[in-house]
Amino acid sequence: MTEHLLDPSRRTMLALAAAAPLLPQAVRAATPAEPLPSRDVGLAPREMLPFDTGWRFSLGHGSDPAKDFGFGMGQGDFAKTGDFKLAKTDYDDADWRALDLPHDWAVELPFVRDDRGEGDASNRGHGFKPLGRRYPETSIGWYRRRFDVPAADRGRRIWIEFDGAMRDAILWVNGCYIGRHNDGYTSFRFDLTDFLHYGGENVIVVRVDASLGDGWFYEGAGIYRHVWLTKHDALHFGKWDSVVRATPEGAGATLDLATVVANAGDAALQAVVEWTIADAAGSVVARASAPAVTVAAGGTAEAQVRATLPQAQRWSTETPVLYTATARLAAGGAVRDADRVTFGVRSFRFDADRGFFLNDKRMKLQGTCNHQDHAGVGAALPDALQRYRLNVLREMGCNAVRTTHNMPTPEWIAECDRAGVLVMCETRQMSANPEAMAQLEVMVKRFRNSPAVILWSIGNEEWLLQDKMAEQGKPIAATMVRRCHALDPTRPVSAAVNGDNEQGVSDPLDIIGFNYKVQYPEGFHAKHPTRPVYGSETSSAIATRGEYASDPARNLVNSYDGVVPWGQTPEAWWKLYGGKPWSAGGFAWTGFDYRGEPTPYGWPSISSQFGIVDMCGFPKDSYYYYRAWWRSEPSLHVFPHWNWEGREGETVSVWVYSNCDSVELVVNGRSLGSQQVPPLGHLEWKVPYQPGYIEARGRKGGRVLTERRETTGPGRTIRLTADRTTIAGDGRDLAMLKAELLDARGRPVPTAMDKLAFTVSGPGAIIGVGNGNQNCLESDKEPRRSLFNGLAQVIVQSTGRPGTITVAAVADGARAEPLLGGKVVLRAVRAS
Repeated sequence: MTEHLLDPSRRTMLALAAAAPLLPQAVRAATPAEPLPSRDVGLAPREMLPFDTGWRFSLGHGSDPAKDFGFGMGQGDFAKTGDFKLAKTDYDDADWRALDLPHDWAVELPFVRDDRGEGDASNRGHGFKPLGRRYPETSIGWYRRRFDVPAADRGRRIWIEFDGAMRDAILWVNGCYIGRHNDGYTSFRFDLTDFLHYGGENVIVVRVDASLGDGWFYEGAGIYRHVWLTKHDALHFGKWDSVVRATPEGAGATLDLATVVANAGDAALQAVVEWTIADAAGSVVARASAPAVTVAAGGTAEAQVRATLPQAQRWSTETPVLYTATARLAAGGAVRDADRVTFGVRSFRFDADRGFFLNDKRMKLQGTCNHQDHAGVGAALPDALQRYRLNVLREMGCNAVRTTHNMPTPEWIAECDRAGVLVMCETRQMSANPEAMAQLEVMVKRFRNSPAVILWSIGNEEWLLQDKMAEQGKPIAATMVRRCHALDPTRPVSAAVNGDNEQGVSDPLDIIGFNYKVQYPEGFHAKHPTRPVYGSETSSAIATRGEYASDPARNLVNSYDGVVPWGQTPEAWWKLYGGKPWSAGGFAWTGFDYRGEPTPYGWPSISSQFGIVDMCGFPKDSYYYYRAWWRSEPSLHVFPHWNWEGREGETVSVWVYSNCDSVELVVNGRSLGSQQVPPLGHLEWKVPYQPGYIEARGRKGGRVLTERRETTGPGRTIRLTADRTTIAGDGRDLAMLKAELLDARGRPVPTAMDKLAFTVSGPGAIIGVGNGNQNCLESDKEPRRSLFNGLAQVIVQSTGRPGTITVAAVADGARAEPLLGGKVVLRAVRAS
């Protein structure tokens, strides 16, 4: 292990390269070995099959066994293996609902106000959804699926693998109890080999109990991440045990390659592991064969080797170049297994005096914290929606994300790898108990090949362990830090601490993160000049998109400078963490609004107002503050809108976010003068309202930018636009549609609140709707939605075949003047 990670006296600079040496000195780099046997057929020895389609679902009951399919009626459900009736082929599930995964049944439930108890004791924190022990009729879900296993699979090991389920999952196959998993975020799997009918039909049943949550925010319910059926040889690679650590050296890189070989057979075998490295174009750029290892029956063995890339492109936020490493396992004259991982070649370090460096280039972490849910679909995000959300953040200049407060989906990390977005990867439970340590291990092992991940976080705001229980906090954190270092000596370990970081969990940390508490970071840096510092959670600015006056009676927050008592405006926190040379940067709370924690108001608010964008990804005005100061190109944004009927003559505060040198404001053709743009600040004019327009004119280096807000007329036409009009007809890909109302001159009406109805024809389906309104209690699943301050969102997904998809929108309900409907045409193409 890298020594300086463990010795606080040597933390002057944590120079954590992308790969610390993996191999002991005694292990030599292998010379080219004999080729693998002729039966080298790529990844054919291992199959990882999508297992998301063809499920049936039914709600159960948390307290009445008669309404829970008899489960728990007596005490004999686990008494005899093979006797569980729901998992038998003759059980009739015709009245269960057919669906595909991922699935979140909580987002389908109505909103229910329940103020019994305070804080987490009510259902406020989870978005007023009827989940928990007070709601037994909607807190249990059953999933059932039939599947065939070919007779040719006999002799292979067959696993079912879940990327995540919320929360307590119990699994049966062919009447047999298999096991259970009671954490909502980590991946888990079960070996089904001995329980299957080969050459015949099989049945799997999963009971998911969402009565207990893992967090204090909306978490969803059900099998909300992907499921896979994996088949491999009895001699195989260990799960998430293949590791590539790339150390940049000059124009090239050294690759330390390691894996674990497991033998589930009855006899010892000699095995050889060969690695093939391919660049982004698929060309082979290196090969290496590890020395042969003997793997005992029922045992494991490590295989290690070193390879060299004479030329290696660097992974960075600007050029996220990925390489692929394929490991093939041979024994007995055949290729027995194969594994494939992606990786990047990059170095990074945290410097206590100068902040963060990527590939020796100094940069600030321009980050956001994010929960994982989205309007319309809750926690069950299709893969393409992960890409959409990340692109929204990248467009404003975000270069880093924190996975608050849990192990993220693999698709989120993969998108960050591909897009060049850095990741602070956080586990859910800060504890040294076996369950928490197992969660931590799964997270680190699964994502340690990711070039995007630069920090492991062992927890969030455990104030007792930080202060009153500091005596326990220190050893708990030390145990977790040691485990992270053992599994991955290449990355530092941190935590999100809402305190002074002077004791408890903070002592063993490599990097010091502050949540809010802006009175502490500068003093901490002065007192501990060798310990790197960043903002692990900052801001907590609040705003309702498109609103410009706070109104507690309507649960609205203004878009100028709304902030909670513990938080800071975007300008205040960024002037600290973005402006101080010793700071590595920080992570704003939050990038997206999220369901639950409806701060600062309660009912009928069902989501937070912390987001820089709303739950649909529609930007709030603060988005453009970050865009101005987190991106280098000239930027200009003026607000508010200019529709203030009935307020003629009243003073309106006009703000401008810009990184130009100066900005002039023109109102109805009259200049109100120019102002110099303050560093990391904003501009303001007080303007008596008259219908017409306001126009900002920014000047930067001889270039002039303009942006205008005009008084619009009433809505006349619905406009639908899509983030892309061509999608894969694979049953997974999707398009994000924006609905707006235009006036007679074709201008979007920023105050429109009309309710719309949507239809879809062709090989597509509406899987969710939203409008970003934190106080909207309309269904996320019905094909209708009110506009909120001019906008609504429709999520349309392919149903699995190519063809033309037409989505149309009309006014929903009576209206004084009719609206012209709108439509958009999508093309679903055959998946390659």
